Amino acid sequence: MNTARRAALVLALLSGTGLAQADLSANIGFASDYYFRGILQSPSSANGGIDFEHNGFYVGTWAADVDGPFGDGLEVDVYGGYTGEIAEIGYGVGYTGYFYTGDFDDTYQEINLATSYAFISLDLAFGEYQNFAGATQDYTYYALTVDKAGFYGKYGGFGNDFGGEYVEFGYGRSVSEIDLGVAAIFSNENLVGERTEALVFTIGKTFDIR
Repeated sequence: MNTARRAALVLALLSGTGLAQADLSANIGFASDYYFRGILQSPSSANGGIDFEHNGFYVGTWAADVDGPFGDGLEVDVYGGYTGEIAEIGYGVGYTGYFYTGDFDDTYQEINLATSYAFISLDLAFGEYQNFAGATQDYTYYALTVDKAGFYGKYGGFGNDFGGEYVEFGYGRSVSEIDLGVAAIFSNENLVGERTEALVFTIGKTFDIR
């Protein structure tokens, strides 16, 4: 599952930059390893999506290839919500659903909350996992991010029926309108079964649609 694109959109809207300037945009990208919230999803992944934003409201969809050792098919995310600002404090509320075309995983659905001030942001999610034929599981997710001049650090983790934490450090910039990124991810054994470290490279491009 992945909200990387949705999270990028929300952070851009909260900060008043980037996608906040575009009403309708599309994006394509590739990751050397597809990690989400500190967990490896696929050894590599192509992805793409489309986003619409107007007066703080946003809606979009994003899909990624998850063929690999954990299953096959596509992950398709659908999300929407609203972001605003009060006295220089950004806030956001939204919904994200994670759906799969193959046997990689079952459906996740969650309510997302976000707030930010200057270069610090906090994200919360309250979700439900359908868990195939097993009992439905509830989970919470939290992440504190510090982002300055393209560099960022993130601490995130899970609660309720899920557990584990991770730390992520990265840098991103645009070169000739191509978005490049690198991230180092450190996940503990409670999250992934054993401690893991990864270095991930990403490349992508966003297209404004008029």
